[in-house]
Amino acid sequence: MKKRILLVYPRYPKTFWSFYEALRFINAKASFPPLGLLTIAAMLPQDWELKLIDTNTERLKDKDILWADMVFISAMLIQGPSAQEIIDRCHKLQKTVVAGGPAFITSHDKFHNVDHCLLGEAEIILPTFLKDLNEGKAKALYFEEGDKPDLALTPIPKWSLLKKKLRHYATMVIQNSRGCPYNCEFCDIIVMNGRVPRLKSIDQIIAELEALYSLGWRGGVFFGDDNFIGNKNEVKKMLPVLIVWQKEHHYPFTFFTQASVNLADEEELMLLMSQANFNKVFLGIETDNLESLKECGKFQNTTTDLTEVVKKIQSHGLQVMGGFIVGFDHDKENVFDNMAKFIQATGIVTAMVGMLTAMPKTKLWHRMHKEGRILKDSVGNNTGDDLNFSPTMGADNLRKGYKKLIANLYSQRSYYKRIRNFIRDYKPTAKERLSFVKMEAFLRSVFKIGIFSRSCVLYWRSLVTALLRNPKTFSGVVELMIHWPHYRKRAREISG
Repeated sequence: MKKRILLVYPRYPKTFWSFYEALRFINAKASFPPLGLLTIAAMLPQDWELKLIDTNTERLKDKDILWADMVFISAMLIQGPSAQEIIDRCHKLQKTVVAGGPAFITSHDKFHNVDHCLLGEAEIILPTFLKDLNEGKAKALYFEEGDKPDLALTPIPKWSLLKKKLRHYATMVIQNSRGCPYNCEFCDIIVMNGRVPRLKSIDQIIAELEALYSLGWRGGVFFGDDNFIGNKNEVKKMLPVLIVWQKEHHYPFTFFTQASVNLADEEELMLLMSQANFNKVFLGIETDNLESLKECGKFQNTTTDLTEVVKKIQSHGLQVMGGFIVGFDHDKENVFDNMAKFIQATGIVTAMVGMLTAMPKTKLWHRMHKEGRILKDSVGNNTGDDLNFSPTMGADNLRKGYKKLIANLYSQRSYYKRIRNFIRDYKPTAKERLSFVKMEAFLRSVFKIGIFSRSCVLYWRSLVTALLRNPKTFSGVVELMIHWPHYRKRAREISG
């Protein structure tokens, strides 16, 4: 039976990850489109009518809900409050709600007024749900059973739903693999996607890129893998094909992704990524405290010099963005000063520092629960001063040290000093297109930062330094300076 389906993506709160202030420079409203919902859309019957509302870019109106026969919603844990608000609106208007995604997989019992929860990967669960729905016997809960799905079953996302909305986003996103081979205690990725990386075929990736290209997208594309190099051998097979495709299409995309620090051990892999036009990589560095790394099972970070890792990767044209955590049991009160020194010395400008969080169903949560240290449910935001467990250094000490660290890292002086270190170490290789959006962003940065801000002197000094010492970093430096007003605002909210 033909149906009208409304796919709704809840709103993200303002955090370090939201980039709301920075997005204004490029007239965008959100960093990424909702890849999960776009993929779900491609799995639904072709004769169904579909509409997508991303509440990060547009308002959800009652008439949108009333139009639909069913509402599909997907969310990360941090989007939980927005998700519940949307669910309640749909329930009030007597619409059937189908929910899935990370927030529901790990915490479905925290949500109410959901008619059907799909708790797992859609390639397995969605066909069963649709069959039951067609037969009039759809259940309230669907659990993933058996092996994880082969990603050969994953269709090209239904990008056509964004045809008139591309301008709302800073970057597109695709996924090459799911799963990570490591077993970090605090990470919920392995809870949801497992420890054996599963990859799409090379043909699938090229088809997805072709779809984005045909839609008219030119610019950044995020490979949203849990760990891009989780299966290094297969990635090495894919990248040469990607290089050829980029050359044939005159490099329409710049790529970035997230990976483990052992990327620095793979000379061939870094060169291939550079040639394929990757220009950034997010690394889960977490801490330079060896005992804390051992505590959380991040052993892949314990056998290398993390400072050299950053320098080596950046010297291959990949700007390092770093994830850091404070609050491990082995952290002493000097961890805050030590982390600040490490981040400043390595020139990691985009340093996402958060307090340790016991995410639901992780090894850390189970350990903390057994030890009687869980205080409350996690809200999914580790870049704030909200604690959901009792730290060994004491909650007050952790909050105080964290606030001081954030204030230090995102002070005007520290931030621009990291930019100078970044100019020193970064050897960009990516081929970037000059676009109207980039020119507009640069001119806005001149007006808003270079003229009417207290950091105007540092702004011009950074631009001149980039032009004189490392001209190819100019575009990246402008981008980093555009990010600073956002980081500064979030840092002030956290540090008080």
